[in-house]
Amino acid sequence: MKDSNTIEIIEDPVKEARRYVQNAKDLLTENGKLNTELQLYEDRKYVRIAGNTLWNGVLLILDAVFHVKNQQRKHPDVGDYRDAIAIRDKKLLSLFVSGYEVMHIYMGYDGGQSKASCQEGFRLANDIIDRCAAMLPTA
Repeated sequence: MKDSNTIEIIEDPVKEARRYVQNAKDLLTENGKLNTELQLYEDRKYVRIAGNTLWNGVLLILDAVFHVKNQQRKHPDVGDYRDAIAIRDKKLLSLFVSGYEVMHIYMGYDGGQSKASCQEGFRLANDIIDRCAAMLPTA
């Protein structure tokens, strides 16, 4: 069993975060049951899974850049990430706040059915990953 206080080191966090985005896209495309006339996904279950997968990919890259860890709680919360990002990059903070609302709340929690809103979640995830990738030290 892995120690919960140990930070997992990911060799290529950008590649891994992008893999999460691709997994979410594949899942939604294959299982979301898009009603092409209404441009709405019929199966909220897969929208939720895709949203949570996107959000986890975003958190993975943010952890690689900001090393967010809270001593009082076992896991950092959204405020811990927001505070760490605000110190360093206001544009990334805007992307993060919007990403939280779209990927985590609208898609992951509510299972929002709008294809356009889900596409916005994918765009935000990619924008956050791109911005974080520029912050990582190059080997």
